[in-house]
Amino acid sequence: MPKLKPRTVLPTPAKDAKVKRQMRQDPQNPEWTKKDFAKARPASEVLPGLVGEEAAEKLLKPRGRPKAEVAKERIDIRLSPEVVEYFKASGSGWQTRIDAALRQFIAEHPHLV
Repeated sequence: MPKLKPRTVLPTPAKDAKVKRQMRQDPQNPEWTKKDFAKARPASEVLPGLVGEEAAEKLLKPRGRPKAEVAKERIDIRLSPEVVEYFKASGSGWQTRIDAALRQFIAEHPHLV
């Protein structure tokens, strides 16, 4: 089970059973059978016929930020409170500014590498 956020309230067993019972009885949203899953097709195959090529292309377009050519590496680093406070004081993007400062340091001190 995934870790829950603080103050998450889980339903009681009785409430959970009631919700599941109501879900099973919903005629507009029946539970899928193995036959339903076997007939299922990817949205990329089905959407163009339902909404047209142009609309399907928009709906299927990946969302979010495009993948970077060179991805940054996620690490854990311990910094002094003064350093973190200094970079956070200028607003969002503070981690990017730390990265830029370290890149500048490397450029100015090539002999250390």
